[in-house]
Amino acid sequence: EAQLVESGGGLVQPGGSLTLSCAASGFTFASFAMSWVRQAPGKGLEWVSGISSGGAQTAYADSVKGRFTISRDNTKNMLYLQLSSLKTEDTAIYYCAKEKWVFITKRTDYRGQGTQVTVSS
Repeated sequence: EAQLVESGGGLVQPGGSLTLSCAASGFTFASFAMSWVRQAPGKGLEWVSGISSGGAQTAYADSVKGRFTISRDNTKNMLYLQLSSLKTEDTAIYYCAKEKWVFITKRTDYRGQGTQVTVSS
């Protein structure tokens, strides 16, 4: 059974930075693309970023492009999201999500419990 455990969230001031991590287990991590999605208070799920199975391809939502960086370490079954130049509108629960294929499709079939990111002064 797939298991995804996020960590690294917290309270940060506008303009600050944070790095989220996701530990994966229960499936062949290197065979699947991975994504980060988020849910802001009172809103639906928003796809944030994705990375192909081997890490060669990445994609970002327009709202985070140039500020967030996704990466993965297939030797450690770890997924990361570096958040910088944070804005109050980035406040959300961030989820690590397993995609259904090797390429980024934004179609996920499993996600973790999430980690809270709060951007506030």
